[in-house]
Amino acid sequence: MSNPFSYAGKRVVVTGAATGVGAALLELLAEIGAPQVTVVDIKPPSGPHTRFVEANLSDEAAVTDVIAALDGPVDVLFNNAGVAATQPPRVVLAVNYLALRRLSEGLLERIPSGGAIVNTASIAGVRWPEHVTEINQLLDLGDWDASLDWVDENLEAMGGDSYSFSKEVVRVWGMRHSRVTGARGVRTNSVCPAPIDTPLLNDFKATMGEAIIQWTAEQATGALMTPREVAMPLAFLGSEAAAYVNGHDLIADGGFNAAMTTGQVDFSGLA
Repeated sequence: MSNPFSYAGKRVVVTGAATGVGAALLELLAEIGAPQVTVVDIKPPSGPHTRFVEANLSDEAAVTDVIAALDGPVDVLFNNAGVAATQPPRVVLAVNYLALRRLSEGLLERIPSGGAIVNTASIAGVRWPEHVTEINQLLDLGDWDASLDWVDENLEAMGGDSYSFSKEVVRVWGMRHSRVTGARGVRTNSVCPAPIDTPLLNDFKATMGEAIIQWTAEQATGALMTPREVAMPLAFLGSEAAAYVNGHDLIADGGFNAAMTTGQVDFSGLA
């Protein structure tokens, strides 16, 4: 009987794999089948990979070039690249949402039935139900520049945090796109991690505040997530073990949201 968690013989694309979660994912994939992995990033990865395609994913033309440069079938697309709100809002939305969408739509015809698209979202996108009407308006635009113009005009009304809003958009887009991909036998899912101990953590401390990040970790397991702890659910959703999982946000936060929902968090640490 074959191992449904194995990536043996797969062709995989991972964006944002030079450091952090993406780097951990490369190491994990090498352990669970050593697939052919193409990395798309602005700088080369050090982890196991077959091919590197350099690209600035905030640039529409560069994303189009990536799609053209990737040949053959793609069994699993991991949209992992992301930037924090230390970057300008247009860059944040371009990398975190628009590039992810463009790659997913542009490569869909090359993903065979049984394949998967897995997005790295975040628990920072928790407010998407409050903004779902506006997010759907943004998603309906589709056009790269028109979408960024919409963000310029509406971000403050969406809370003003470009990173959190970008992850709200990713979560809603993933649910919408799962209907399209599901009709082709391709699954689209997201992992929503808590704060992660990666090189980007200092950027999140600068934009969100160190206190809120530390408090979130304390109210979960008491520690920040490791990159590998995010890579594992990503790999699960991309594997055949998740064959009937589609349109799902897998919350990987050590129980933080469960505690919030049931009124079991201690807010005194934020005082």
